[in-house]
Amino acid sequence: MKLENILTQIEYLKFVGNPETHISNVAVFDELNSDNSIVMWVNSKNLHRANELKVGTLICESINEIEIKPGCNYIITDRPRLLFNQVISILFPKKILTGISAYARCDASSVISPTAFIGDHVVIEANCRIGNNSHIGHNTVIKEGTVIGNDVLIGSNNVIGGIGFGYEKDIDGQYIQINHIGNVLIEDGVEIGNNTCIDRAVLGSTWLKNNCKIDNLVHIAHGAVIGENSLIIAHAMIAGSSIIGKNVWVAPGAQILNKISIADNSTVGMGAVVLKTVSTEADVVVGNPAKSIKKSNH
Repeated sequence: MKLENILTQIEYLKFVGNPETHISNVAVFDELNSDNSIVMWVNSKNLHRANELKVGTLICESINEIEIKPGCNYIITDRPRLLFNQVISILFPKKILTGISAYARCDASSVISPTAFIGDHVVIEANCRIGNNSHIGHNTVIKEGTVIGNDVLIGSNNVIGGIGFGYEKDIDGQYIQINHIGNVLIEDGVEIGNNTCIDRAVLGSTWLKNNCKIDNLVHIAHGAVIGENSLIIAHAMIAGSSIIGKNVWVAPGAQILNKISIADNSTVGMGAVVLKTVSTEADVVVGNPAKSIKKSNH
């Protein structure tokens, strides 16, 4: 593909070089690269290394401090990594899969969009809804009553809508399981990795809002709410009835106590154990027990 064809499909600030260059691949930035057909990207921290580049196309934030080489092309943008990902998508478009595997088991009462993909050995129980262009990977179980929106990506070996870990002692002091009659609601654009469990609510819904992203090996308990555009990273545990705001980052291994709220735009650090509500927007909490490390403006 000619570079000029790629440039017509992306938004950038400036281009310096030869748009007739033929592009065949992408690669990690390396100043020793000897292939003129390669596209790379570099962040501002390593931009000084670009002075040693001899050939190739580089996506970067600025060329003010770079010695422009005749064998190189430069695409300037304020988001080089994002633009690099767009170039990858142009050169290597994802295959669009649709249809239900012959090895899947889907209850007749569930409604599945004809543009959805259901992988091998997926089980979809009664009264579920699967939206347009949604993808459910192999061996995942979608339990009764789960609602999945459009453009949702769910990986393999997940259980969505299982019964939560809720118990109460009877008059003899023996634990009995609380009946969970709620469901899981997954809005548009949500992505869920592999080997993750998301439990149904006792009443109402466990709710994953638009465009939130859930990593591998995450547990989201009954009645939790994950806000729009939030990221829950590997090995995190969100306990029952917790409310995660929008644009929140929950780092790997973090634990959030039941009925805790996390304010919008906040960050929960790696391995943090959150025992109290984080009420200040854009706060940063770390440690066990988690405490704010964000400096006050006062």
